[in-house]
Amino acid sequence: MPEDPRSDTPAPSPEAFLQPLSGFQLTALLKAALELDLFTQIGKGAQSPAELAAACRCSERGARILADALAVIGLLFKHNGHYKLTPDSEAFLRRDSPAYLGTVADFLTSPQQLEGFRLLAEAARRGGSALGPDPAHAPDSPLWVNFARNMGPMQRFVAQAQAELLLPRAVEPCKVLDIAAGHGMFGIAMAQRNPHAQVYALDWPSVLEVAAENAALAGVAERWHKIPGSAFEAELGRDYDWVLLPNFLHHFDIATCEGLLRRVRAALRDDGQNQGEVAILDFIPDEDRLGPPRAALFALVMLANTPEGDTYTYAQLEEMLRHAGFGDAELHTLGARAQRVVIAGL
Repeated sequence: MPEDPRSDTPAPSPEAFLQPLSGFQLTALLKAALELDLFTQIGKGAQSPAELAAACRCSERGARILADALAVIGLLFKHNGHYKLTPDSEAFLRRDSPAYLGTVADFLTSPQQLEGFRLLAEAARRGGSALGPDPAHAPDSPLWVNFARNMGPMQRFVAQAQAELLLPRAVEPCKVLDIAAGHGMFGIAMAQRNPHAQVYALDWPSVLEVAAENAALAGVAERWHKIPGSAFEAELGRDYDWVLLPNFLHHFDIATCEGLLRRVRAALRDDGQNQGEVAILDFIPDEDRLGPPRAALFALVMLANTPEGDTYTYAQLEEMLRHAGFGDAELHTLGARAQRVVIAGL
C-alpha cells in the first residue's frame, strides 16, 4: 500500500493568521507599558503587582495583567510573583538608560502610521497610499519633526556602524553631505569618527532644528552645517567626499531616485586623484523579497504611507546607480541590523 505523502505534514493550524490578526494587542500592550513607565519602575525596584501599581499610579489588577503579558512575550522575567527586566528591556526600555528607545513608539504608532495601515486594502487597490496628498513632501509637515525627535535614538547605533564602515580612524579633512538628515545621526556619527570632517545636513528647516540640537549634544556643532530645503531643489554644494542617503530612496519611484542620484553624482569630489562616493543605507530585501524579514516587510510601510515608494533590492539599486553615471557598487551589511549599505563611486 503506497505511503500517504502527507503523513509527515503538520496538521493545519490557525496560528499563522491569528497571530498577525491580534498583533495590534501587543502594540497596545507595549505602548501602555511605556506610557506608565512600567519598565523604569521595575528597574528601580517596584517588582510586585502592588509595588508597580503604586509606582505607576495604576490599579494592582492592571499592573499584574500588563506585567504578566510582557513576561509572556519575553520583555520581563517573572519569579514567585515578582518581575525583573530582561537584558533587552534593561537596555532599551528603561527611561533612564542611555540607550532608551521608548520614543520610537511615538512615531511608529502615530495617527498617520495607524491610519495608513487601516487603509491598506485601499492602498493595494490604488498601488499607493490612500491617505491623500503625500505629507512627506510638505515643508511644514510635523511628520518629519516627529520622526526626527523620536527615531533618532534607534538610528544612533546604525549611524555609528555605518560611520565605522565608511571612515577609517583618520585625520584627513573630509566633507560630508547628509541628505534628508532628519535627526542628523548619520552625519553626526561621521563627524564624531573623523575630527576633521565637515558635515552639511539637508532637510526641511523645522527638522534641521532637531538635528542641530543633536549635533550640539554630540559636541560637533562647529563642524555641522545646515542646508534647508528639498533634496530635489536645494543647492547641494560640491566636492563632497561622501554623500549619505540614509533611509530616503524608499519614499520614491525608480525614476525619481535616479534623478536624485544624478544630482548626488554632480556634487561629489572628482579632482583626478580623489573621488567621492555615495552611501545608500536602506531596508534592502533579498532578490526574492522574502528576507531579511524586517527589510522585506518594510515595503508594506511604503505601500501604506507613500504614493509610489518601495523597498529596492541590491540589483535595482545597482541599476539606478549605473543609470545615474556611477561606477561599480558594493553591498555591505552592518552586523545583524535590518538595514544594509550600498556604496558606489564615480
